[in-house]
Amino acid sequence: MERYLKIINACILTPHRVIKEGTLIASEGRIVYIGQQNRELEDALEIDAQGAYLAPGFIDLHVHGGGGHDFMDATGEAFLKIAATHAQYGTTALYPTTLTAEKSDLLKTLDVFESVQKQDNYGAQLMGMHLEGPYFAMNQRGAQDPRYIRNPDPEEYKEVIAYSRSIRRWSAAPELDGALELGHYLRSKNILPAIAHTDAVYEEVVKAFEGGYTLATHFYSGMSGVSRKNGYRYAGVIESGYLIDAMDVEVIADGIHLPAPLLKLIVKIKGADRIALITDAMRAAGMPEGESMLGDRENGLKVMVDKGVAWLPDRSAFAGSVATASRLVRNMIDLAEVPLADAVRMITATPARIMGIDQQKGALVPGKDADLVLFDENINISKTIIGGRVVYSREGGTAKG
Repeated sequence: MERYLKIINACILTPHRVIKEGTLIASEGRIVYIGQQNRELEDALEIDAQGAYLAPGFIDLHVHGGGGHDFMDATGEAFLKIAATHAQYGTTALYPTTLTAEKSDLLKTLDVFESVQKQDNYGAQLMGMHLEGPYFAMNQRGAQDPRYIRNPDPEEYKEVIAYSRSIRRWSAAPELDGALELGHYLRSKNILPAIAHTDAVYEEVVKAFEGGYTLATHFYSGMSGVSRKNGYRYAGVIESGYLIDAMDVEVIADGIHLPAPLLKLIVKIKGADRIALITDAMRAAGMPEGESMLGDRENGLKVMVDKGVAWLPDRSAFAGSVATASRLVRNMIDLAEVPLADAVRMITATPARIMGIDQQKGALVPGKDADLVLFDENINISKTIIGGRVVYSREGGTAKG
């Protein structure tokens, strides 16, 4: 393997400016130079970008599957195939996400994560586990399996956390009995509590935010808006996300879960620094449409994918999405009418900051990881590079060396 990676003739998106006809040099997995000097290097892999955009690799905080696999399948093959599938669309780092399930299934999935995380693969880096559920409000379950929904159980969640050091985030409904105590415990273990599938009102959200629930999981989806009780109106989680300036929100910008007016509203109020774009992709992402499954193959829920939308069979709710990272960026430009730099920031710098990995990832700065993506003006990915190594090339498919 060459000592250096050199990319020339690129339109480089740095945190502060765009460098046209720019050069990026990486060595030993990290960026060492960004500018307009075309330095001569021996032992370098040189890539001519031919004017394409060069951006930080995309970071997906919330993803369940892709390429015909789900993380709840709990096999090494599933994890690696999902990572390889999403790398084709610019994702260089992702957080495998579970669904509501029995404790034994969660532990099995954690075991598989730890067995494959350090493997030398040609897909997105597996950064840490995101447990979505099972502590949810039944009324806001969406496509989550009601058989496994329950209130927080300290004995259970402490056992799960003690079992694995790979958990980085846990999404729960903060109004449930014991949820505030869960949030405090997660923070004590450096795990991010997130608000999800919830019927909370503003007063409950404020307490949760103060207790560490600083991220709203798939904003608008599976959460309360304005409600009425005994004639009085109450602000829900959606309004709370707007009112609490420091609350981060993640958005499924697939063009289905949220139409253009709502995407524009979120951007107008929260801004690119508080929005993380997520795929929330299930196993059908990157696959032909038709019947599929949400969750593991044995106990999951049947899903129908039709015209780019994953539905429960009765079409009562969306069942995750089939989005990819490049599609999210494209939609934010086309539907939300945001500048390219802002759309990229929402899937690079902002998620990196939310998850506390912004010292290593999320921006093209010397010293940070050489996680890179090359794409054209339509956000069609031509190359995905992780740690200075090309893992996907549109001309040759998945890289093998």
